[in-house]
Amino acid sequence: MHDKKQLGIWMDHSSAHIIEYSDSSLETETIETNFTHQDKESSLRKSENLMHNKEQQQQGDYYKKLGEVIKSFDEVLLFGPTDAKTELYNLLTADPHFSKIKIEVKQTDKMTENQEHAFVREHFKAQHNM
Repeated sequence: MHDKKQLGIWMDHSSAHIIEYSDSSLETETIETNFTHQDKESSLRKSENLMHNKEQQQQGDYYKKLGEVIKSFDEVLLFGPTDAKTELYNLLTADPHFSKIKIEVKQTDKMTENQEHAFVREHFKAQHNM
């Protein structure tokens, strides 16, 4: 029997902390959106509609990058303080490429890296004990 590949992602609309779970250690990698505060201000000056379109395109690219990471895992926990995790979850569940991946969503507050690691560790340990 092979071990399941498990991943925790703490995320909001601007960045995601990718935490690969294993018995030995937890590694964190960060993926950020390319839509910066400066982009927002510059686009707002031009037109609110342009800003919104650019923001949506950047958000789509951000979710695509996360989807590429998620594809190689069996179980994924999406957590964080905003709706970003739910938006990503809805995109993933609508895509048949992700149908065999168990994806869960949990609401949390902002966390330190240690709190994120503890949250992921506890979640997947509880999964093993079921």
